[in-house]
Amino acid sequence: MLPIFLATAALIAPAAIVTPAPAPKPAVNTTCPVTGEKVDAKSPKMTVRGQEYYICCKACSPKLEKSPDTYLKKDGTPKNAK
Repeated sequence: MLPIFLATAALIAPAAIVTPAPAPKPAVNTTCPVTGEKVDAKSPKMTVRGQEYYICCKACSPKLEKSPDTYLKKDGTPKNAK
């Protein structure tokens, strides 16, 4: 009975230690990272690498998610930002 208890405890214990992911940094971009079109607080939003970005339309979301290095600098700034 004791080995079963220890095995079960070992499986349960790691789940109790998991901490929630930090909240993403809020979006501040004024142009869509994918198209360069103007965006604002009413635009769709998505999160990439812990940073929120406004995008011009839902079609840009999979592009930015699939290839963030194409659209974002290493520091997270959109490459097309002015």
